[in-house]
Formats: sequence, structure tokens, C-alpha cells
Amino acid sequence: KVQLEESGGGSVEAGGSLRLSCAVSGFTGDSYCLGWFRQAPGRDREGVAVLDSNGITSYKDSVKGRFTVSQDNAKNTLYLQMNSLEVEDTAMYYCAADRYCSADYFITMAIDPGYWGQGTQVTVSS
Repeated sequence: KVQLEESGGGSVEAGGSLRLSCAVSGFTGDSYCLGWFRQAPGRDREGVAVLDSNGITSYKDSVKGRFTVSQDNAKNTLYLQMNSLEVEDTAMYYCAADRYCSADYFITMAIDPGYWGQGTQVTVSS
């Protein structure tokens, strides 16, 4: 059974930093995508930062240069380092996974990812 469990959310002032973690279990395969998505109240869920098994990363334009997605294969963990946080980054952040995909396509959510975590809340105050 595939399980994704996020942690690391919280409240921070604008300009601060947070690191989100996603513990991945039961997910195997040579071709895959892992990534972070977010949903703010009243808005659609959107792709934030993803990577694929070829090492390709893709980011939402507004987070480029501020957020970094990475994975630790030994720990089966996906990370999202978020720096210079802005009030507009406030949202529920979700970890997601799928197989046989590319980062550039995965981030668009043209196809709903096969697996989702429960989410972790990030709140940025001014």
C-alpha cells in the first residue's frame, strides 16, 4: 500500500523559511514523479515543485528561486525547502506521487496524481 505522510508545516512570518518533508512508503518503480502541490482557501489545487526519476525538476513560476524540491532515496523522503516565504504562499501543502510521468507534465495536474498525502498547513503572516 502506498502511503505519503507530510510534516513540517507551521506558521511563519513573511521572509521566513520552512522545510516540508514527505515520508514515502510502498511506492516502487524505476519511472516516477514526486512532488508538492498546494491549495489555498477558495482556490484550485496547483502544482508547486516536482521532480521525476530522471532528476528533472519543475517549479511554479512564483516560487522559482525561493523553493527547492529534493529527495533522499535512502530515507524514502521528499523535501520542500521554502525560503523567503510570502503571504501568498499560505495554503495546505500536499505531497503526491505517480508512475510513468515527467516532471513538466506532472506539475500541470493534467492528470490527477495517483497518490496523495493528507496535507500539512503552511501559514505565512505579514
